Order: sequence, then structure tokens, then C-alpha cells
Amino acid sequence: MPYIMSVSKHHSSKKISRYFGLHFDLHPRENDTCLGADITEEMIKTLLENVKPDYIQYDCKGHPGYTGYPTKIGWASPGIKKDSLAIWRKITKKYNIDLYVHYSGAWDEIAAKNYPEWTIVNPDGSHDTKILSFFSPYVDKIMIPQLKELIEKYDIDGAWIDGDSWAVKPDWSKKAIEEFQKTYNVKEIPLSPKDPYWKEWMEFQRKKYLEYVKKYVMAVHDIKPDFKITVNWLYSTISPLPVDINIDYLSGDVTPQNAIDRFRVEARYLASKEKTWDLMTWGFNLGEDNARLFKPITQMLQEAAIVISQGGGFQVYYKPTRSGWIDKWMIKALAKVSNFCNIRKDFSYKTRTVPQIAIIFSNTEHFSKLDEKGRIFGIVDKTHDAFKGMLHALLELHYSVDILDEYNIGRIMEYPLVILPEWKELSENSLKQLLSYVEKGGNLLITGAYSASLFKDYLGVKFLNEPQLEKNVYVPSQDVLGWIGGLWQNIEIETAECIGLKYYSIDLRKRGKCSASLNHLGKGTISAIYGPLGKIYFNWHIPAIREFIGNIIEKVFSPKVKVNAPPYLDVVLRKKDNKLLIHLINLSRKQTSPNYSLIDHIPPIGPINIKVKMSKTPRNIYIVPSNEELNYTSENNELKLNISKIKIHSIVVIEK
Repeated sequence: MPYIMSVSKHHSSKKISRYFGLHFDLHPRENDTCLGADITEEMIKTLLENVKPDYIQYDCKGHPGYTGYPTKIGWASPGIKKDSLAIWRKITKKYNIDLYVHYSGAWDEIAAKNYPEWTIVNPDGSHDTKILSFFSPYVDKIMIPQLKELIEKYDIDGAWIDGDSWAVKPDWSKKAIEEFQKTYNVKEIPLSPKDPYWKEWMEFQRKKYLEYVKKYVMAVHDIKPDFKITVNWLYSTISPLPVDINIDYLSGDVTPQNAIDRFRVEARYLASKEKTWDLMTWGFNLGEDNARLFKPITQMLQEAAIVISQGGGFQVYYKPTRSGWIDKWMIKALAKVSNFCNIRKDFSYKTRTVPQIAIIFSNTEHFSKLDEKGRIFGIVDKTHDAFKGMLHALLELHYSVDILDEYNIGRIMEYPLVILPEWKELSENSLKQLLSYVEKGGNLLITGAYSASLFKDYLGVKFLNEPQLEKNVYVPSQDVLGWIGGLWQNIEIETAECIGLKYYSIDLRKRGKCSASLNHLGKGTISAIYGPLGKIYFNWHIPAIREFIGNIIEKVFSPKVKVNAPPYLDVVLRKKDNKLLIHLINLSRKQTSPNYSLIDHIPPIGPINIKVKMSKTPRNIYIVPSNEELNYTSENNELKLNISKIKIHSIVVIEK
């Protein structure tokens, strides 16, 4: 007889963190034959005792729309042999571990098949075959009732809603059109970005989508107030909106390939939202015909280090067999990742940033682009390339960097240096905030021809004509020249100081032209580099460009912590209680190419020299996880210490 918990009032006395968790999904299908057949209580006990996760996120309903549990509301897969959720709930309850479900929201293929009138309507009048309209009864007839059923039947603790924010598209259904016409008092409906009212149409679609999310979030909270629910990738760089819905945490799964650099961006973006968050790694990359190429443990530890260093939680996604079996090799691997994270928890989870450099993310430009798949959140990868390239360069210069978007740009006053990287568009409010920041004593560095033009009246230079495409542009370094071909704005110095040169030949006897300027404005400085540094760096990671950027930054910013190490060491400054935390992350041999998809050895980095600005002598300095005390010298309010080597991730703890 299946284990079914009788629940009349849904209140929980336990408060468990979402620091380390496991995600298992199967996306049940019509042709499944053995769901749950191999799940045993003993298997689950073995997993929980060895891995010790904070929570389990188990399969419930995937994109095909069939449930993996015997539902009375929608369409249960005909292949259910055991009630998997009942068994998982029974054992997780005994071990005081939270049980969440993976639930596909708007992407529900069987609902779309049975109720085609509920689906999103495309601009040509055709109906989508997978995605449900957020103007349809789907949320009231299927989604909320199923979530209610899951709470009442299994007393689940939360839900991770997938196939929703990143999958939804604009809807040209009759109801959507009528409501838009009434709201904006227009007759013609835009069908493409070229048409009038396209911007308003997309904003309207996003607003209605968020109303749909708010509806099911409020519904589950009404049933069970401490129920934890999130929407995969909502409020991330994929859907960069202000957090105005009461979801309980932020989360996203970083899909193959090149997860490392995706984690470097998304972890910093989510960390700025001041809400509990986590990121999920897939425990495998994908090979031919989607074959699972299982990541070595070393590779997953490197990914985990990036996430937990920013104060977030980490979860690992594995697929069990279709029958639900989780083998011992998988448990062994998960246990090692769990141990790596948990011995660092006290110095990682929910820490706060030490503001150093903030790099600006333009929500305005993000939403001005049309996603090539037609989704409502404007996901255009190329739009972010220059931004990501500048982030990479800064991290490889060992700066601790945070990402601030336009919705929390008011926080820039906390930062000694703010960088605006090659965005063409910013809101008027953002421009005013950045200028006010400079006038009050901040240091602003702008890169790119178009970004510089937004501040042309304040740079102390004269713009010569329009930006020009210059194919052969070079900057010198201590080693060799660095090529920066692309769109450049040529200038003449007026009140500013020239702080960088570019050359049009590899023969440096020929005179260079000014490529970067620094101007004083109020109590602060405003600097600009007038070419495509971020874009070029993202594409080719040219060391001379990184050195050029570092030389410019040194003129306006002196970091709290200076690290002398190879460029593949990321440095993250955080704080907790009376502790300064210096995270050191070894990214040597990080996966960047699908031809080298799996990384099983990371050579250690060392020695590493660190200088820390400190006005008082610290009580203690040690390194985690070894807890070894570190020797240091102190002179002129500066500590100097040496680390012999870093394997994957260590934290220098300075107790004040």
C-alpha cells in the first residue's frame, strides 16, 4: 500500500537551508513502462546517509506533461509501477530532509494536445504544440490543482518550476489581443519588432506572465505558508527583472557546455538580488545523440567553488534509470561533492560582498532585442558578449567583481570603481545615477564607442566624426602586441588626460593615437576606452588586452586585496560576522571546448602572494578547509602573506 500522508494543516517546525541539494528528474512520458519499479527505501537511505543533502528535488511532471505520480487531475504516465514520491517522502521525512518536486509549468505537451485552445497563438495564427498560454485556464484547471494535490497527498516542502520563464513566448490569442487593445487603446496589433507598439506589446506580455506566476505562487502559499517555490531562471540574466513576486528563492540549471563561465556570470548576478539563491550543475555534458558524458568529480568541484564563493547554494542534477534506480557510483560521486561544499559552508553560505568593482548589466538593452526563438524575455546571447568578456578580463586580473543591473544601480555608491562595458542603451535614470556617482566621488570606467557616446559631454574630449570600423588596431604589452580590431570612436583630448594609446601598425615607431582618457568630474573621475575591448576579449581572450585593461584600471582604483598569481585564479572578497573571507578558485584547465568536455585533473596553483589593506592587526589568519594558521607580515597598514598552493578552492579567513 503506498505511503500517503494525511495532512490537514500544513505547518512545519523545521527550517532547513537550501545550501546543498540533489535534483533527479525523468520527464515522464506516455511510453514509460517502469517508473518507480526499482526504488527502494534502502536505496534512498543509502543515498541520504552518504550524501547528507539539505533537500531532494525529485521528478513529478516534465515537459511531456505526464506525471510520475498517480494524479487524479491531469494525465499520469501509464508506466507508473510504484508511487515514487510516496517512498521518497516517507524516507526524507524520517531523515528530516526537505522534499521538493521538479514540475514543468507552461511547457506541457499533453495538456496542449488535449486543449489546443489553451496554447499560445503565434503571429501567423497557428497554435503552439507545447507551450500553454498564460491567458488560458491552464493555471486554474491543471497547475494549481496539481500543486495542491502534491501538498495534500505528500506534504512536499517546495517546487522547482521548470519550462516556464525561459520557455514562454508572446501570445496572439484573442484574449491577449483584446486586453492589449483595451489597455493601450489601439486597433492594430504588432506582429514583429518593426511594427508600432512592439515594445509595449512585449512589456504587456511580460506583465501578464508575471501575473500568471504570482497567481500560482500565492495559491500554494495559501495552502502551505512555508512552502518554498521558485521558477527556473526567473530574475536571472535570462529574465532580468526586479524581484517583485514572492517566490521563495532564485534558481537556475546551468546546462552543458562550458558551465564554468556561465556560473561566473549567473552566480554574481543572483548574488546581487539579496534573496536566497542556488545554481544547479548538470552532472554530465552531452555527447553524440545526447549521450551522457558524466563529469569527473574534480570538474563538479570546480563548478561548485564558483557558486558557493558568491554566497549561494549548489545542487547537482543526475538522471536515475527510468525505473528510479540510483547506483552506488553515483552516490559516491555526490557524497564527495557534498563534502566539498559542506566543509566550506560556514565561510560561504549567505556571506556578503566586500564591494570592490561593480560591472553594469543593461536591462534596457537586453529587453530591446528580439530573441531568435521568439521568447518574451529577449534572450540574445551575442548581446551579452562584450559584458561577459569584460567580466572575464577583470576576474583574470584577480579583481573581486560584482554585477549590478539597472534595477539595483542605486547600490553603486558602495563601490570604489564602476565599469560600464559596451552597452549601447541605458535608461535615463541609470545615466543620471552614474553621473551622480562620479560627482560624489566615484570612479566610472566606460568601454566601447557607443557607451562612451552616452557620456560624451562629460569625458573632456572631442569626438571626431562617427565611430569607425578599424581593422588593424594594436596595443602594446610587456610581451607582444594585442589586436583590438573593430568599432572605434576617435577623439581629441580637451580637458581630459590621455591614459592609453592604440597603434595602426606593428611598427611602434609610428605614432599612436589616444585610445583612453581620464577626466575629473566633481569629486570623482570618468574614464573611457573608446574601442571594443570586451567583445574582442570574449572572442579570443588576448592577454595583451587584459594587461591593457589592468593598466587603465590601476590609474583610478587600488583594490583592498592584491593577488600575484596566474590569470586562471579567481579572487572573491566576502565577509561574515567579523571575518574577511578571500576565496581563491583555481580555474586552470576549466572546460571551454566541447572537444575537451570532461576535466579530471586540475594542476594546483602556487605559490600565491597576497597583500591586504588592513588598518588594524587581525586576531587570527587561517585557511579553509585545512584550518592551518598562516604566517604574515604587516607594514604600513598592509598585510603580506603567502599561500604555497591552491588545489581547487581555498578561503583565507582574516578575523578582525
